[in-house]
Amino acid sequence: MPLLKRKIDRYLCEWKSDPNHMPLIVKGARQIGKTESISHFAKSNYRSVVAINFALQKQYRDIFDDGFEVDAIIKNITLHNPDFEIIPNETIIFFDELQDCPNCATSLKSFRSDGRYDVICSGSLMGICYQEIESNSVGNKEDYEMSSMDFEEFLWAKGYSEVLVSDLLRHMLEVTPLSNTEYGVVMEAFREYMVIGGMPAIVNVFVTQNNYSGTLKMQRQILLDYEEDITKYAGGLDKAKILNIYRKIPVFLGRSNKKFQVSKVASGARNRDYVGTVDWLDDAGIINICYCMEQPELPLRGNYNSDHYKIYFRDTGLLIASLDDEAQRDLRDNKNFNTYKGAIYENIVADMLVKQGCGLFFFRNGKSTIDMDFFVRDKDSLIPVEVKANDNATASLNNLITQSTYSDIRYGIKLANRNIGFNGRFYTFPYFLGFLLKRYLAEK
Repeated sequence: MPLLKRKIDRYLCEWKSDPNHMPLIVKGARQIGKTESISHFAKSNYRSVVAINFALQKQYRDIFDDGFEVDAIIKNITLHNPDFEIIPNETIIFFDELQDCPNCATSLKSFRSDGRYDVICSGSLMGICYQEIESNSVGNKEDYEMSSMDFEEFLWAKGYSEVLVSDLLRHMLEVTPLSNTEYGVVMEAFREYMVIGGMPAIVNVFVTQNNYSGTLKMQRQILLDYEEDITKYAGGLDKAKILNIYRKIPVFLGRSNKKFQVSKVASGARNRDYVGTVDWLDDAGIINICYCMEQPELPLRGNYNSDHYKIYFRDTGLLIASLDDEAQRDLRDNKNFNTYKGAIYENIVADMLVKQGCGLFFFRNGKSTIDMDFFVRDKDSLIPVEVKANDNATASLNNLITQSTYSDIRYGIKLANRNIGFNGRFYTFPYFLGFLLKRYLAEK
């Protein structure tokens, strides 16, 4: 399949050009394109590539049995495959599926000290015991967490250049509406992205054939693969409880307040019985957690209730694929994304924020007079972000901005199916510009 342009491509080139670069671990959920991106980079930038997949090539798991010195490891690699050409300063060693050989992490200190070979490791977040890896390689590695394709990468896959993205950002900064053509074209691409999601194999099928044929089957297979991985990698945690939570995410998102409640997962379920299960799904790269703030004030990360949260799928295409067949037809045939209580729009905005490096926080006061979906920040203020499935009243947003109680809030952002505008209190942007919020706030 054609290679899709990804943001990790630039990162890998910058990593190689740094004279002090350390061994690199690229981690992320399964099937997000880690192996393909790293393999393409390796073949394009090194004279010799030694690629070992510990899941498919189990015989290589013993290459560390004679110790972790580089020469001993290289000797054992070439014993398994004498055809490998290992040239000092011109070779990259790619250890794939690290989770199936955690001992590999211990070798990174030796590779860093030796310095003759570049090393990249890759693994599924679901399978890697990072506490063990951190203890074995602390200070001797770099980490890069990769995600499924964001909307900008999806636009690249459809053939749009970075010029389009720059122009969209300019419209935001200048608060000038998009033309009808610009709005219509990008909004249509965004609807496609919501249904398809960001899994590269699925995106590639969609853009190649220019229709949805076969994509739902691929998405549902990934959902099943995740269930299998949960039973395989969940360790000492109760796998049935993790599966219960995983399967109930669409149910909670379909409710008006979208709050996750353990008591609603199963009959008699109690919080103390589910300790660590939600965090496991988060660490595995399957979900995003959005925490309720104690008060809408800075700092964001020091001001939330860890027991009050909402859960979103990390890939909105997988959320849609998890719905029943009738919902599928409504979404795909009628493009009716306003159903399901706005959960689809909230889910994709959460995903866009996380992929920009933002944490997820919401606020709901005790009287329910204020209910705000997300918060971001610029250098000196807190910014409420409201996601509207329908273009109705924005009482919560207005209350947060106008009431003197909330001194950290100076303006707000509303994401809706509306063009760019500003009414003196909050900026309105179409949903599809959510992927640019962090850049917009940095340059505003």
